Amino acid sequence: MVDISAIIDHTLLKPTATYRDFKILCEQAVEHLFYSVCVPPYIVGSCKKALNGTQVKVCTVVGFPLGYNGYIGKIIEAKQAVKCGADEIDAVINISALKSKDFSYVEREILLLRKTTTNKILKIIVETAYLNEEEKNKIANIILNTGVDFLKTSTGFATTGAVVEDIKFFKSILKNDVKIKASGGISTYKQAKELIKAGASRLGTSKSLQIISQDE
Repeated sequence: MVDISAIIDHTLLKPTATYRDFKILCEQAVEHLFYSVCVPPYIVGSCKKALNGTQVKVCTVVGFPLGYNGYIGKIIEAKQAVKCGADEIDAVINISALKSKDFSYVEREILLLRKTTTNKILKIIVETAYLNEEEKNKIANIILNTGVDFLKTSTGFATTGAVVEDIKFFKSILKNDVKIKASGGISTYKQAKELIKAGASRLGTSKSLQIISQDE
């Protein structure tokens, strides 16, 4: 049985979160042995310092949450995040470019992000709520050929988040070559187990404590 705590990115990306909230987030991550904290870029350095000497990683977001920044801006964001101590980068694709079928732009952006984050874990957020099956298939195959570590389902800011059917679909394409991070709307232990069974290797959630409290 998978230790769910050990694959959770304990997430706090609310715009109203305070320094105290991030301090508590880090303390909770250490106490419950979560894999990482997922926080906004500006607080990465403080969280890295707070987690010094622990095994908890620091994850941050790029191009968040809409993804329509120019790729140069995303590259600068990613470089700064790595400089501040981020261990993992979760970057939102240019959804508009994907839906416009400008696949070369999408691939170039991802390749540049991969180059910028060498030796760091790179997750690409595809925002499944906005994609049809053809677009999900296309982005999964682009990701498969760009050397990234994870496909991440959602930002948590769209109409829906992670669903089992999407995890199964992506797993059928990615196999074991690219891992899957399920995120967005995960709030119960039962839901977490179903997503893991479907093929998710990591969970992103702000309801971490609620989920592990339901552990059977």
